[in-house]
Amino acid sequence: MTATITADMEFDADTRNARQATPLRVLFVHNRYQIPGGEDAAVEREIATLRATGVDVEAVILDNSAIQTSFDRLRVAVQTPHAPQGIATVVEAAHRFRPDVVHVHNTFPLISPAVHGAVRELGAATVQTLHNFRLMCANGLLLREGSPCERCVSGSPFQSVRFGCYRGSKVGTLAVARMIDHHRRAGTWLRDVDRFIVLSDFARARFLAAGLPAARLTIKPNGIDDPGPVATGERSGILFVGRLSEEKGVRVLAEAAALVSQPITVIGDGPLMPELENVTGLRVLGQQNREAVRAAMSRAAAVVVPSICYEGLPTVIPEAFAAGTPVVASRIGAMPELINEGVTGLLAEPGDAASLAAALHRIHDDPAQARRMGIAARSVFERTWVNDIVTAQTLAIYREAIASRAADQTFQASA
Repeated sequence: MTATITADMEFDADTRNARQATPLRVLFVHNRYQIPGGEDAAVEREIATLRATGVDVEAVILDNSAIQTSFDRLRVAVQTPHAPQGIATVVEAAHRFRPDVVHVHNTFPLISPAVHGAVRELGAATVQTLHNFRLMCANGLLLREGSPCERCVSGSPFQSVRFGCYRGSKVGTLAVARMIDHHRRAGTWLRDVDRFIVLSDFARARFLAAGLPAARLTIKPNGIDDPGPVATGERSGILFVGRLSEEKGVRVLAEAAALVSQPITVIGDGPLMPELENVTGLRVLGQQNREAVRAAMSRAAAVVVPSICYEGLPTVIPEAFAAGTPVVASRIGAMPELINEGVTGLLAEPGDAASLAAALHRIHDDPAQARRMGIAARSVFERTWVNDIVTAQTLAIYREAIASRAADQTFQASA
């Protein structure tokens, strides 16, 4: 929901002390994408699981579908570094709700990283989940022309304008580069965020290279709902679930489809959907609801993740593991961390259709091994991604953020 104002009040130390025995209060902040994806689902799931544990949660959710006209796009581009309207909405909600923690997810483009400083002035601790690399990369993927690119990790973000890294638009890229540069120079990430949540060791290393403070970077995966007992029937076919776009490697998947004899089912939507619908060997179903996706995963011999970009933590991997389904993925980014080669799945060289096809052949040719990998994958899910385990980690991070904010307030009061 979008929070509204019913009172104009800041929360001081006396108010906070009087509430020590009350439930933790957390305000979520998220800018939803036009095409729903794993990040949006992760936010919804985290809100639900925290509420189930007794945490008092409210949320300010803005939606990019509000950007309709050319004027809207121009206004957003100009305001991207500060996004005053979005920040005002969050501040109003914080005044009313008086959170202990403001947990920020995506801020682009309607909210902006400046939200951290705005709510921190009210006394709240701030936490930022880094789902992608937007704070240092215009397209958020560290990807250029189909290959990994780290030019802007420690260098000037304005290098991206030359290549039109944001949606192929130099004007749009300039707007994003201005935002990145402004908050890097202003010290937003060093001063205004009490704790960062990253999804993998790989991502943590990239953010350390970008200058974020190591002491505030904590690795925590997204939690996943347990779908229940794993199906015991026969499995067949390969399943892809995700956005149908270049960085997800769907063109590589289309090439591999011509090299394998087993059917490949594709669930999802995106700009490359019309192109994929005509590929022999692919059965394109379009967007499906969660129940349909789970059912498809429980029937598949393997789930394929052929991305050519640095994935943070593709939700489809823990979802496949939860269903007892092994994963065939690209050897890039965090995915070698997530998949134990030959134990919970297989790895292929990114962008290499022949390598991907060879891995898919191994699934088809040895169903007994595929089944063993699925059982091992389910075990990893139960140890790593079950909501109760991940929620306990989230609450620990909130406690650290609150303690850090209190220490800062004490130092400022004594200075």
